[in-house]
Amino acid sequence: MKTMLATRRLGASDLMITAVGFGAWAIGGGEWKFGWGDQSDDASIAAIHRALDLGVNWIDTAHAYGAGYSESVVAKALASVPKSERPYVFTKCAQLADANGDTVISLDPASLREECEGSLKRLGVEAIDLYQIHWPTDTIDDIDAGWSTLADLVREGKVRYIGVSNFDVAELERARKIAPITSLQPPYNPIQRDIESEILPYCDQHGIGVIVYSPMASGMLTGAMTKERAAQLPANDWRSRNARFQEPALSRNLALVDTLRRVGDRHGRSPGEVAIAWTLRNPVVTGAIVGARDAGQVDGWIGAASFRLSDSEIAEIAASLP
Repeated sequence: MKTMLATRRLGASDLMITAVGFGAWAIGGGEWKFGWGDQSDDASIAAIHRALDLGVNWIDTAHAYGAGYSESVVAKALASVPKSERPYVFTKCAQLADANGDTVISLDPASLREECEGSLKRLGVEAIDLYQIHWPTDTIDDIDAGWSTLADLVREGKVRYIGVSNFDVAELERARKIAPITSLQPPYNPIQRDIESEILPYCDQHGIGVIVYSPMASGMLTGAMTKERAAQLPANDWRSRNARFQEPALSRNLALVDTLRRVGDRHGRSPGEVAIAWTLRNPVVTGAIVGARDAGQVDGWIGAASFRLSDSEIAEIAASLP
């Protein structure tokens, strides 16, 4: 796929990805524990098309996002896109929901294989470009059978590359001894900076690509969040139960947004674009996954793909970090 945006190599793969990718978490709808509330499929498809039109060349989704619903919407959006112009499609496995809708993590080989077949069918692809373990279990030994299964799926041609999400250094080391890790997907933004001390240096040392999620802290740093809006989040929006959207953290986070807005105003950029650019300032970060629920939201963050913060602006943001 040709793109007018600059690309970066993801780990040791041949995947050349744009600095921002389309995140399909929210388009999974509100009918699951970590949903973002009701969502229009037409708006989701329009958002994906807008991102592709602006040069984004990868989409990140997951089986967990609405029990496959997000993957189905991605497939609908791509049905009208010529094969030569289709983006890379990344998806994730191992996070399931039980009969009560609660999250269950399973690295059982049979379960992973069943998930892979389901994702292939829903996405309408012959092979998944990047297949990622969504979450590790509480037992590190489970990685052995689970990661070996993903490596087998590569050999079978059902998956091109494999990666992990939400792994710590010990879990990365465990998996890496079994098969190469193309990429890690961790949360990273000016509020959540835990990966800077150990995880990013480890990925840099071992050539593991890093695609970060929640670069705008799940909408907190977009500039559109206010105390009033946070208080009115619907019950089927997981953020209504998250501490970052409640006091005392809410006021601290909104104060950070004021700094991001100040920096962005100098360049005609939104606070969200500044937040995304902040994650991309780190050379170990290959790309940022950015969600959108309509085409207008894509327009609000696409500039981050080429926006670079100065050293003085990075220092200014650092002084405001909670």
